[in-house]
Amino acid sequence: MLGGALGSGARFLVGSWAMAKLPEGFPCGTWIVNVVGSFAMGLLTHYVSTTGAITPNARVFLAVGILGGFTTYSSFNQETLNLVNHHAWGMAAFYMGLTATSCLLAGLGGIYTARWMAGA
Repeated sequence: MLGGALGSGARFLVGSWAMAKLPEGFPCGTWIVNVVGSFAMGLLTHYVSTTGAITPNARVFLAVGILGGFTTYSSFNQETLNLVNHHAWGMAAFYMGLTATSCLLAGLGGIYTARWMAGA
């Protein structure tokens, strides 16, 4: 539970920063946390599975707790529905495609970074 609280607190801070600093009309904060979280999850899970660098309990704390609280599918879904409800069909489709593609690429980037870190 502590990991989830830390992750969701970090998500709130990133979202607040994005709303204050980035253009309106596109859910940048949610996109940022999901891409960063996807990279971190790929890095963490691959690195731990190949090196055993941390205990299983620490992995669960980081992956399920912190990263699970940090990333957010439900916010992504709600923001997409809000775009649809405002008849911003193109922006909704763009957001869905951008999120799916960038999160996949970020996760792969995390895996390749973990391989590099592990020397494999």
